[in-house]
Amino acid sequence: MLKISLFLILMWLFGNPFIAILVMLIVLYVLDRRFVGLTPSLFKPLKRISRIKKLRQQINRSPNDVSSKHELARLLIERKKYSEAVRLLEPLQHTLEDSAEFWDDLGAGCLYSGDEDRGVVFTLRGLDLNPRVKYGAPYLRLASHFSSGRTEQALKHIHAFQAINSSSCEAYEQLASIYKKLGDGQEARRSIEEGLRIYRMLPRYKKRQERKWAVRLFWRKITG
Repeated sequence: MLKISLFLILMWLFGNPFIAILVMLIVLYVLDRRFVGLTPSLFKPLKRISRIKKLRQQINRSPNDVSSKHELARLLIERKKYSEAVRLLEPLQHTLEDSAEFWDDLGAGCLYSGDEDRGVVFTLRGLDLNPRVKYGAPYLRLASHFSSGRTEQALKHIHAFQAINSSSCEAYEQLASIYKKLGDGQEARRSIEEGLRIYRMLPRYKKRQERKWAVRLFWRKITG
């Protein structure tokens, strides 16, 4: 009803249904990006590409800049350029051997590029250094990876994730998805309820960050 009312108002203002639809879509997009975040950002990929370009230039000027190489590898993983990210990270193993985030990034790059053995080993090494690294996301990555046919291993990593009491709604949305993939609808529903419970307890500033995932959890709840 709200969208129809908005469309009628815009039609009255512009006198053209196509312009009214275009403006309405822009308004809805801006409102979503401001208050919810379900739609993807139009500018984040451009910012990422620009940052990657600057980091490459910085590394060309300073080949021993470890922090720039690590940041570049993270951005390449976000762009699904896993093999290139691994090539950047591998020489940094001794320099960043005490960094849980480094080992998790290297593990993710290896796992997603098809090198399961090293991917699992590196990810677990990061978790040994800090079980709460990235709010438990490495556990869920491993659980998702093993959820296709290796239920016991998937459940082991799910239980490890649950033990750290993560306050990330995104993590519980992923957990519900993994349980559904495993065919355990009851645990999927419990994960949804737990994620929504956590969202209700969050402070206002944190709710803004987690709202996108809370909406997804709520949608999973009402659609089964």
